[in-house]
Amino acid sequence: MSGRGEGVKFLREKLARRFFVFLVVLCAGELCFLGACGVIHIRKLQRALVDQELAAASYLLEQQVPPALVASAWKNTRVTQEGARLLQSMGHERQSISYGILLMEQAGGGLLLPLLSGGIFFATGLLLGAGRFLQRREQAYEEAEGVVAQYAQGKFGEHLPGGKTGALYQLFGSVEQLALSLQAKNEAEHQTKEFLKDMIANISHQLKTPLAALHMYMEILTEEANREETVRNFSRKSLGSLERMQELIQSLLKMARLDTGTIVFERRMCRVSELVEEAVGELVERARRENKEILKIGDAGEHVFCDFGWTKEALGNLVKNALDHTSPGGIIGISWERSPAILRLCVEDNGDGIRPEDMHHIFKQFYRGRESGSRPGVGLGLSLAKAIVEGQGGLLSVESRPGEGSLFWISFLTEL
Repeated sequence: MSGRGEGVKFLREKLARRFFVFLVVLCAGELCFLGACGVIHIRKLQRALVDQELAAASYLLEQQVPPALVASAWKNTRVTQEGARLLQSMGHERQSISYGILLMEQAGGGLLLPLLSGGIFFATGLLLGAGRFLQRREQAYEEAEGVVAQYAQGKFGEHLPGGKTGALYQLFGSVEQLALSLQAKNEAEHQTKEFLKDMIANISHQLKTPLAALHMYMEILTEEANREETVRNFSRKSLGSLERMQELIQSLLKMARLDTGTIVFERRMCRVSELVEEAVGELVERARRENKEILKIGDAGEHVFCDFGWTKEALGNLVKNALDHTSPGGIIGISWERSPAILRLCVEDNGDGIRPEDMHHIFKQFYRGRESGSRPGVGLGLSLAKAIVEGQGGLLSVESRPGEGSLFWISFLTEL
């Protein structure tokens, strides 16, 4: 019973059931029509042969042939050579039309059966073909239902059949496009979750050190509250830890906004000299304290098409990085130049340089080289600068040799 149910499962669909019933009715009507046509045709042949017999009997009677002899001739079934030669001379051969009609009359009782048999064979083939077609279509629907169910669960390993024409496969194609959009959305959500997880882990790790230092400083200040020099010293250290935490949190928030695409850069024509001046304004005092020098070289009237605030942030981070990796007495140079299609901003230092094994990792978040040691910074400045520059369609590149310093290039296409 279950096998029969599976075989006619397509009849559960209303449109398919109506179509199949229509074919059954059509085939039944065709069989009735063939049967009626066969009966009518046989009746016509019978009437034609009867008329011919009446005409022949009437002629023989007019020729004074005894009625008994005429009746015996019609009842006779034996064929003689003389009779065959006579009919042949009259044109009544086995291949002639008249003889064919006679044979049809003799086989008239069996003509209806072949007609009906042919009709039944045709109707059966039609119904079987239609049933097979509807069954295969039902199987395609079931397979598609299974694939769509997988899509609903977030599994995209299987795909709907495609590469064929027809409304059904156009529908499958539309569902595939919807599935691709759903897959991209799921991947984006997964990446967002991973990003948030990594960001929270990094924040926890980076805040752990300054928080521990602050806790220790507070304990010392509490125990040494009567010693003015100690209070002043550890208060200064506490302030440094707070500033580091503030810088870290601000950098993390900026990086999160850049990574999630919530920042819209407002690009405009900016004077390069003003951009550089704003970027290094707060760092000049630090350079003086550390016995380092910041030089600015370039055309004061040059302009660049960028977001002033964010580009200043990126440039400032490059200068901070140069200060972090330059020894006292070092020089940090900021220059800019224009080519026919590109304006380049260069930050160059004569500090430690970058080791070859670190070169491919310096723009990763929280990455610090092996020789960073106790230098300030948490490894966000370069990654933040790269995200800012590339977010505006620019390019940030680096050249460096250990012990000879580093050279960072910010390249922007000039406005055409």
